Order: sequence, then structure tokens, then C-alpha cells
Amino acid sequence: MTGRAAAAKAEAKAKEKRNTLVAWVVVLGLFVGVPCAIGFATAGDGDTDVPTPTTEQRTATVPLLASAFEGQGICYGWRLYDWSTEISVGSNLGDGTSVRDDPRCPRWIEVSAAVRYTSSSSESQDSASIAVDGSPDIERADLYPIASGLDRFGLDGDAFVDEPGWAITRATTVLPLLAAEVGLAEPAPAAATPAPSGSPAPLPDAGNDLLRDRKGWLITAAVLLLVAVLFVVVGVRQRRRQLRGPVPAQRAGAGVAGRTREKA
Repeated sequence: MTGRAAAAKAEAKAKEKRNTLVAWVVVLGLFVGVPCAIGFATAGDGDTDVPTPTTEQRTATVPLLASAFEGQGICYGWRLYDWSTEISVGSNLGDGTSVRDDPRCPRWIEVSAAVRYTSSSSESQDSASIAVDGSPDIERADLYPIASGLDRFGLDGDAFVDEPGWAITRATTVLPLLAAEVGLAEPAPAAATPAPSGSPAPLPDAGNDLLRDRKGWLITAAVLLLVAVLFVVVGVRQRRRQLRGPVPAQRAGAGVAGRTREKA
């Protein structure tokens, strides 16, 4: 009996060690493997591509520039860069058509912006540089106040970083007004715009940037916390069982013998 009990005890210890090893493997997999996998999967979340103006923005801008050209005789256009790569160009001649070196535009003014997005792991900040160029007959002294005048309309570097497509098309529509202020042309006639119908739809809830940007990590942390609590509960229960120890089995006939002695 002693040999069987020792063998059973050794087998129980071996089984407990195997269970402990499996538990540690699961814990390491959850606390190390899962975060690493999520890190690799979300490594490309920080998109560094600069968005171009939408179709609606380009379509609405071209007629305004065409109207300004008819009233002032100056072509106006835009050019947007993702770092040094040109991603959008347009003018009063149409979307995708530049005012530079076009015989239909002897006089022209063009606003250009180079937007630079950096990855989330980079120490550099997102930035944008804005410039205003013109045809050879327009002096730099007249172009400088036009470029600096964009700030009055909220079209600074931050605006171009936040919404490059909107900012570049908006800046182009402001050029005729700024050109008239410096005396390059007469004020452009106001373009007729259709009256809005109905009430504008409410803006959607912007939400929390912390939750939106780190949603995957927060969910993983919550899951790992629940798993950790589960392992703690299971460990406590197993420890209590070990402290209680096995209940010794009663020898056969012990109770009967005791009652027999009482009768005697």
C-alpha cells in the first residue's frame, strides 16, 4: 500500500508540474505573443500618405477660378505635394491642368503646398510649407503679401497638415481677393452660389483620440487582465486543495471492530 501511495503521490506531482508548465506557456503567450502580434499588425496604422482634394472640392473650385479669370485676366491654380511628389494640380483651366507654361495663361498666380507626414515612431513632427508663385511679369514683392495674407483666412501650416485637400483648394479661391488687394487686378466679381436647402446635418461625434488610436491595445489589456484574474483564482483554489491534503482512507473493518469492542 505504501508503494502505491508513493506512486500516486509522485504521479500527482508530475501532473501538477505539467499543468503549471502549460499555464506558464499560456500566460507568456498572452502577455508576450499577443501584444507583439498586435504591434506588428498595427505597425502600419499611422498612414503617412497625404490626402488629395476630394472630387467635390476640385469640382467646386474650378468654376470659381474661371469666374475670377474672366473678371481679372489672371489665371489661378494650385499644386499639392506629398513631400516632393506632386499629387494634385488644377486651375481655372480645369482639374489636372496647370497654369504654368500654358499659352492661355500669360499671367498666372499659383499656390503650392508641400505636406510632410511622419510615422508615429518618428521624433519629427508633421509639417507643411506654403508658397505662392507667379508669371514673370508679376514681381516677388507682390507675391509675398499674397502668401502672407493666407494666414488671415486660417490657411497656415497647421491647416494644411490637418486638411491638405481642403486647405489647398480654399487657398486658391482666396488668391483673386489677395491679388486685388496688392493692386494686381480689379476685385473679382462674386460668383453666384446656390442657396443651401434644408438644415445642415449635425456633425458626428468626434470621439476620443486616445480610445480611437489605441483601441486595439486597450482591448488586449482588458483581455489579459481578465485572463490574469482567472489564473489567480485557479491558483488560489489549487493551493487550498494542496494545503488541505488528501483525506486518509479508513481501513476496512475499523468501524465494525470499534462497535464490537463497545458491545463487549
